[in-house]
Amino acid sequence: MKIISSSSNPEIKKIKLLIKKSRERKRLKLFVIEGKREIIRAHKSGYDLLSIFFRENSNENFEGIKNTTFFEIEKSLFDKISIRSGSEKMIAIAKSKELRLDELKLTKKARVLVVESPEKPGNIGAILRTAAAAEINAVIISNIKTDIYHPNIIRSSLGGIFLLQIAIDSSNRTINFLKKNKICIISTSLNEEARNYNEIIYKTPFALIFGSEDKGLNPIWFKSSDQVAKIPTNETIDSLNLSVSAGILIYHSLNH
Repeated sequence: MKIISSSSNPEIKKIKLLIKKSRERKRLKLFVIEGKREIIRAHKSGYDLLSIFFRENSNENFEGIKNTTFFEIEKSLFDKISIRSGSEKMIAIAKSKELRLDELKLTKKARVLVVESPEKPGNIGAILRTAAAAEINAVIISNIKTDIYHPNIIRSSLGGIFLLQIAIDSSNRTINFLKKNKICIISTSLNEEARNYNEIIYKTPFALIFGSEDKGLNPIWFKSSDQVAKIPTNETIDSLNLSVSAGILIYHSLNH
């Protein structure tokens, strides 16, 4: 394998562009994955890996991956472009997927997570990590405010993004999808009318709905909800972190 040592190499420029520019990720329908664990999970989940780049002398073996071009990058150059400051020794460029609602495959016992208008990639990644760990059947992100293939989402999810069924769509279409599939809608709110999460009845199939930390859910959700849950907090704290709230209800629902 020829070693890439110049930052002006076209492949290096492509990696940098895809890491920094959401617009380019969407235009090219490509994104960057860093880390052996994450790359393996993406491959096993059916993502096409166009290129894999190894840090010089990392001696990784990926002979089982077909239709992929392999490169070796000089150590100091690899560390400069690495998102994780040299803690990983592999970077891949992969083709993105459309992540459509109508491609979700749900059973009568499905447990779905819906997050509306999330903005922070780290938060989204943490939620996906928890959802994957809890074996949530599908995650729907409505009115997303960032790029689902943002490097920080992939990193924060520890590759959990590749272990889940995920769909991206509007809130209205998501509501219609849930109703069409007769999925119980359990929205979350801090309103007085909401019930303590310990009182919620989880009857599958159901969907847990979370809004943004600053604005909460769009009112259209409450018109379509079967139940509305809240997590009590001390009066001095307005709300919990979104990923923390999601984690509490996800795991609470597992035992009911």
